[in-house]
Amino acid sequence: MIAAGSVTPESDPIVPHIGTLNEGSLHAALKEHYAEPGDQFEVPLDGFVIDIFRDQGGPRELLIEVQTTSFAAMGNKLDRVLSEHRIQLVHPIAVRTTLERTDKPRRKSPKRGTIYSIFDELVSIPTLLDHPNLVLEVVLVEVTKRQIHDPKARRGRGGWRTVDRRLEKIVDTHRFETVADLTQLLPASLPDRFTTKDLAEAGGFSRDAAQKLAYCFRAANLFDQVDRTRAGITYRLSH
Repeated sequence: MIAAGSVTPESDPIVPHIGTLNEGSLHAALKEHYAEPGDQFEVPLDGFVIDIFRDQGGPRELLIEVQTTSFAAMGNKLDRVLSEHRIQLVHPIAVRTTLERTDKPRRKSPKRGTIYSIFDELVSIPTLLDHPNLVLEVVLVEVTKRQIHDPKARRGRGGWRTVDRRLEKIVDTHRFETVADLTQLLPASLPDRFTTKDLAEAGGFSRDAAQKLAYCFRAANLFDQVDRTRAGITYRLSH
């Protein structure tokens, strides 16, 4: 189990110089988890700040970005930095969430993410998926979400606003070093030609997730469109 809470200089003698830059607890805990001795943190580069810079200028040079929120805001950063640097993009997905609210008993959230939730974010950067300098690591986690009552909170949230997420446990990790590695997420029983309905039924996930997967795979040249009917687009695996 990974200890929850913010990273402080005293929390781990192996990585004594991790900064937080007002980051949330989940982000800080994952950054500490991935850090190695000798890493640099919050390094300015081309007008951006890099979470972890490893072996700068050396044979193992690697930039590690921990992105706990939407990928939509990362487009410019990735476009600029990927051309000259290898980036490992780390993204957590909460498969189990405990809600911690003021003056309320702790309870489990009914919302559960899966590995296929990653396509909610990848639709923001589909043309970068096949970039040779990009490595994607998806971390399935259990978290505690701390919320406070806020009458101005966006509709549908019941008046509660999330102020922090704490990492409780890392359940599993999926690493995709090339765009072809993403095909590991396809169901084995997929027919030669298929729609997103076929994809969802064969994989046991939602039609929405299947549509996002197909969008990303087509942009990454993993799917070819072979037909379009009232039932939807028919795809096949690219050869």
